[in-house]
Amino acid sequence: MFDLDAHIGLHADALRLRSKRSEMIARNLANADTPGFEARDIDFRQALSGARREGGAVSLTATQSQHLRGGNASMDNAQLAESASMYRVPVAPSVDGNTVDVQLEQAAFSENAVRYQTTLHFVNSKLRGLMTALTGQ
Repeated sequence: MFDLDAHIGLHADALRLRSKRSEMIARNLANADTPGFEARDIDFRQALSGARREGGAVSLTATQSQHLRGGNASMDNAQLAESASMYRVPVAPSVDGNTVDVQLEQAAFSENAVRYQTTLHFVNSKLRGLMTALTGQ
């Protein structure tokens, strides 16, 4: 029997974590003018190695008992992102305590988007190769 998670598992985890990092950076940018807001980011390598140590796929968080359960990982992507999350050290802290550097956040967001697209392209290539093997074309 073929295990799709074993075939693309690491890359699927990477996509989920990159998506979570995009959310976090977008939150930083949205709060660039909020007094006292502390910018956060994810240590991607730590989070990805945590996903691998926890036994594979990163699942979704069920916030209510009526939610469907998915995956068998002991930590979900929010927990992994939170465990690898850290506050940014400001280069030039503002007077109001906000640590968001808009230019740094925009650069981080762009880099993360490019890496997300690259990983997505890699997963797409793996799936295309799998479809070729299955259909024989």
